Amino acid sequence: MNCLVIGGTRFIGRMLVADLLKADHSVTVLHRRPRHDLGRRVKNIQADRNDGQTMKAALAGKKFDVVFDNVYDWERGTTAGHVEASVRALSGASLQRYVFMSSVAAYGDGLNHHEGDALAPDDAPELYTRNKAMSERALFRLHQRIGLPVVTLRPPFVYGPGNNLYREAFFWDRLRANRPIILPGDGRRLAQFIYVKDLVTACLKVMDEPAAIGHAFNIANARPLSQAEVVEAFAKVCRKAVKFVRIPREYILRAGGHPMGPKLYFGNYVDVPPITQVTAKAQRVLKFKPTDFATGLKETYKWYLRHNTFPKPDYSFEDQLLATAPVLVPAKV
Repeated sequence: MNCLVIGGTRFIGRMLVADLLKADHSVTVLHRRPRHDLGRRVKNIQADRNDGQTMKAALAGKKFDVVFDNVYDWERGTTAGHVEASVRALSGASLQRYVFMSSVAAYGDGLNHHEGDALAPDDAPELYTRNKAMSERALFRLHQRIGLPVVTLRPPFVYGPGNNLYREAFFWDRLRANRPIILPGDGRRLAQFIYVKDLVTACLKVMDEPAAIGHAFNIANARPLSQAEVVEAFAKVCRKAVKFVRIPREYILRAGGHPMGPKLYFGNYVDVPPITQVTAKAQRVLKFKPTDFATGLKETYKWYLRHNTFPKPDYSFEDQLLATAPVLVPAKV
């Protein structure tokens, strides 16, 4: 098939492009730079997907069988209007799938979400949450009105080789340096994960699964983990003992800590109110079988040892917290 990947040059997109090529599909990537490093087989379109007119001009006369809408602009936000403009520039008789990378965040909050649950409202406080929810609603309206063959995927925390977010490396940097891990509060907030290779496999599966059209899919490891369990899994992989220091979350935030940094105190964005999902639909329709978390972490750790390109850690904020913050009485988690 002739495939377009919007945002195919980082993490999920890079692995998706590689697997599409392995399956002998024709691949084009659309991004803001004039060139990429994905190899000669991958064609390039330079455009800013947040600029509807630029997208229309860049895609004029081009036809694709499958489009993977795989990018979110964290600096400016990617709105439902931006997504719909991309669809308008791309939709045509040849389009067989429009695969949109959404997020578990589209639910807004809560545990054990099924795909039929209501998404976050248009006035949700978090920009990312409302953009993902509103984009999905816009896409499914287009499915109803013009027959857009849309499929949306709702992953939680994505981990794996090539992760450009300081998440897995955050923990391994500290564990390997024999530093204590600050656990926000009691460490019982739940987090659900998905191995990047499993997410890409799901992307390829929905390309030719007729029953996927017009549907959303929760794509995740079935069992959520507490924050303490997550860190213990990371420690087991690198064969290091973990020493937790429990500090009240309110104190960390008052001191300037933020779950996405720059004063990062836990893996990137892994200290947020929990949102979990049920994955039975993907297992049934897509025959989805996620990789065991420990197995995926082992492969990711091998990659980290060879390719960790994050800057040398700055522990000053954590040292400040460890020196001045009230410490909660240790409790079993």
